[in-house]
Amino acid sequence: MAATVDDLLRLEMPADEKRIIAEYIWVGGSGLDLRSKPRTLPGPVKSVSELPKWNYDGSSTGQAPGEDSEVILYPQAIFRDPFRGGDNILVMCDCYTPQGEPIPTNTRYAANKLFQQALDAEPWFGLEQEYTLLEKEHKWPLGWPVNGYPGPQGPYYCGVGADKAWGRRIVDAHYKACVYAGITISGTNGEVMPGQWEFQVGPAVGIAAGDELWVARYLLERITELEGVILSLDPKPVEGDWNGAGCHCNFSTKAMREDGGWDVIMEGVKNLELRHKEHIKAYGEGNERRLTGRHETASMDRFSWAVASRGTSVRIGRETEAKKKGYMEDRRPASNMDPYVVTSLVFDTTTLWKP
Repeated sequence: MAATVDDLLRLEMPADEKRIIAEYIWVGGSGLDLRSKPRTLPGPVKSVSELPKWNYDGSSTGQAPGEDSEVILYPQAIFRDPFRGGDNILVMCDCYTPQGEPIPTNTRYAANKLFQQALDAEPWFGLEQEYTLLEKEHKWPLGWPVNGYPGPQGPYYCGVGADKAWGRRIVDAHYKACVYAGITISGTNGEVMPGQWEFQVGPAVGIAAGDELWVARYLLERITELEGVILSLDPKPVEGDWNGAGCHCNFSTKAMREDGGWDVIMEGVKNLELRHKEHIKAYGEGNERRLTGRHETASMDRFSWAVASRGTSVRIGRETEAKKKGYMEDRRPASNMDPYVVTSLVFDTTTLWKP
């Protein structure tokens, strides 16, 4: 019987074949679209320093003019490739001009410079990525009646059953793929709106949080591609009495996690209030449709914080309050936020900035 495409995709390499495939990944011109292309390397790679730089046509991604279109990829982080297996790898990159200058859409560069200013602060991040799965033909949430609506919210959050959880096959495949890749994925759950899910990345330190969330998004895009389903990071995919989608940022520094941390946390919360408008501008496109003060959000027009409340800008957990040390949760970022921008801004405002 002739080999099928599926047979070839599962093909094991010969024992004496040392070459590997490295999939180079980067963020495209919209700041949200992911791009990738593979290349062959002579053998297994253990460190980013072993990887060559590469290039691509930036005029085709909205990142360079046609008359000077070459953009250079700098490898920054390596992950195991769950699609190809073996010694094959995924490589998260950022983008530079041929002269070595970061291009305008390279938000990783500025974020890393901020983190490098205070490595001893040991900033930890836990990012809660909410997303919505859409049926391909009508671009309507998975499992919903075409041009119609399911029953009201209530039974879907962490729900089980064919009438409550739509898309679990994708969710479970993504969870396993993240674990295989080496991403610090810490969990996943069905969300309040049916067809909407969440996964959590972290705790991850500094710039690694952004690298890991982008690669986790890449894996999810690839898996939904295989399933013929559209991944949406729209912060309010369906208008009306339905929850939006966010990407809450849980954050702490070493000082916050140690004895006396409560005062450090409170100082950080005060700084976040002072810079509220600046943060809102950086927390994702279309977030004004989500941050209305309803559906477990605070209004974007004013800053608020409280212990245990999910209707505030910043939430402090009960355990943190009891122990007087721990972490805070910034609930304002939208699902389509740039993790390099958000993590570095939270770190800067709470730790580096002195008003």
